[in-house]
Amino acid sequence: MTAPTASQVVRARRKASLVEGWRVFRADRAGLVGLVLLAAIVLLALLAPLLTDSTGLDVTRATGAALQAPSAEYPLGTDESGRSVLLLTWWGARVSLVVGLSAAILSVLIGALVGVAAAHFGGWTSRILLRITDFFLVLPSLVLAIALSTVLERGLWTIVLAIGVTSWPHTARVVRAQTLTIEARPYIERSRALGAGHGHVIFKHVLPAVLPLVFANTTLSVASSIISESTLSFLGLGDPSRVSWGTMLKSAMDTGAVTGGAWWYLLPPGLGIVLVVLGFTLCGRALEAVFNPRLRGRR
Repeated sequence: MTAPTASQVVRARRKASLVEGWRVFRADRAGLVGLVLLAAIVLLALLAPLLTDSTGLDVTRATGAALQAPSAEYPLGTDESGRSVLLLTWWGARVSLVVGLSAAILSVLIGALVGVAAAHFGGWTSRILLRITDFFLVLPSLVLAIALSTVLERGLWTIVLAIGVTSWPHTARVVRAQTLTIEARPYIERSRALGAGHGHVIFKHVLPAVLPLVFANTTLSVASSIISESTLSFLGLGDPSRVSWGTMLKSAMDTGAVTGGAWWYLLPPGLGIVLVVLGFTLCGRALEAVFNPRLRGRR
């Protein structure tokens, strides 16, 4: 029999690592609950254009009475314009998920780049990047996001930008600490002794070791990004042309639905936010145990 090649050995190790990771994740019942919950919500959000008619979101085509209680025709009642709350909640999930995922990816990308650069290059580069990180850590991210959303043109991607560029410092700190640990290992010293440059060390050794941590952090960041989006939309800084859970909560407050006892207008978007945040948090904690064996015995 011929000996396996280096590429075959690497593929076998990656496959074994994936199998072991799935075994650890599957053993976490809370993580599985979060995964099933997220899968159901994402699937419903993706199927919204196929299973529903978006014309029902248009206030000029609403057929129900204002703030009508739940009935056979409108299972979750109607809003102040007579639109179905079920339809609004269903389509609002799409906007909240898109903003949450996009803002989290942008935040983690900035944090990972800053963290790796600060740890790898050191010196003045590290000092400058750490001072910038400390500046963003000291100032409340929500206040900065509100300021950016107020200055820039209101829109979906403005919210993504506002959340993404103000919530990366924690990721930068975590990635920097992990990068320092990796670059202290002997094989990094051997690579440098053999003439490896910055690009080789970062892309060949550092990033592959840091990416699992970044992935787990992204899952946790989505939850906070969705809360930030809902908060900005609730404050009137969201995209007025799109329905999201935050804009629904704002409309419920502005139209007196909350004080008028129209619980069916307030409860669905609020529960949607809670369930999505809970799902991402449970998955993120389970992934932390997968990528960090030291946490497995503490669960």
